Amino acid sequence: MKFATFAGAALFCAASLTGFANNASAEAPSSRVVYHINDASVARAAMNNVRNHKNAEPGSKIVVVTHGKGIDFLLNDAKDAKGDAYTAQIAGLKDMGVDFRVCANTLKARKLDETAVILDASVVPSGVAEIGRLQAKEGYVYLKP
Repeated sequence: MKFATFAGAALFCAASLTGFANNASAEAPSSRVVYHINDASVARAAMNNVRNHKNAEPGSKIVVVTHGKGIDFLLNDAKDAKGDAYTAQIAGLKDMGVDFRVCANTLKARKLDETAVILDASVVPSGVAEIGRLQAKEGYVYLKP
């Protein structure tokens, strides 16, 4: 009888811990990914990759970090080579929880201030330092489209 009581208690604890683990994983993102863009000519394709990623893994946390020529699509009134604005695609990804970050060093080098950047993006001190920080301190996986 003691064995049956012990076995029942063990099963109860295991079930409780499994439920706790499931709740904890439901709260945490399924993955953390930083997309690195340093050339705006790939921005449209990169954002398609990000959208596909979010559709396949809705719980993922995605940050797009830009610097150098990669910031161009996040500037006010930016258009692609066909003359189409990026704003709708960016806004759609923001609605999905994607963060966009622009390098302040690039802005400074190009004599632009933060008002040149669209409202859907934030400015970080350094794009490359932001990528390194996300990888080293927050466990983000690096992708370069």
